[in-house]
Amino acid sequence: KLNNERSGDYTDIFKTLETDGTIKKTKKARIEYVFLTEQGLQVLDSGIKSADFEFDGSLVRAKDVKAVLNWIRERSSVAKVLDPGADAGQTGENAIASYETFESVVLEVYDKLNQDYNLDDLVPIYRIRREIGDSVSRSQFNEWLLEMQAKDILQLQGGSLPDSDPSQIEDSITTELSGLRCYAKRL
Repeated sequence: KLNNERSGDYTDIFKTLETDGTIKKTKKARIEYVFLTEQGLQVLDSGIKSADFEFDGSLVRAKDVKAVLNWIRERSSVAKVLDPGADAGQTGENAIASYETFESVVLEVYDKLNQDYNLDDLVPIYRIRREIGDSVSRSQFNEWLLEMQAKDILQLQGGSLPDSDPSQIEDSITTELSGLRCYAKRL
């Protein structure tokens, strides 16, 4: 909001964006939060890359510009890590082929989630797995994440997830020795 604008001035725009699937709204303790969906991120990404893109108006706050620049940098670096051959003309899925690449991607995703959601250095493993997506198989993800723990890069911790959603538990890690591990903590 700038100047004399009120949040109600944007109600129709928010409804349109939510209907289009570009944003998702949630409400906690009478506070409404708005998040970009993956589709919204793609729309923003293509819009910013367009030659027609420009900021309207004469007043652009530095924090808004910095947020957009940080987002662009973050999105570009994750894309390069996930698909380092994209610039060289490689095609195919964004597969993670080596442990070193996996480690780099996991640490970037960990830092991003920890910062974006204020997770106090306890990032749910299911969120890391979902952020990485199909870039690595489930079994390889488990193996390499356990290797990161063995190398004292991450500590995998037990505990309970707030929702106890079965899919979140499934996307966490279970080992024979230590049981269910739901959170990762960077050492």
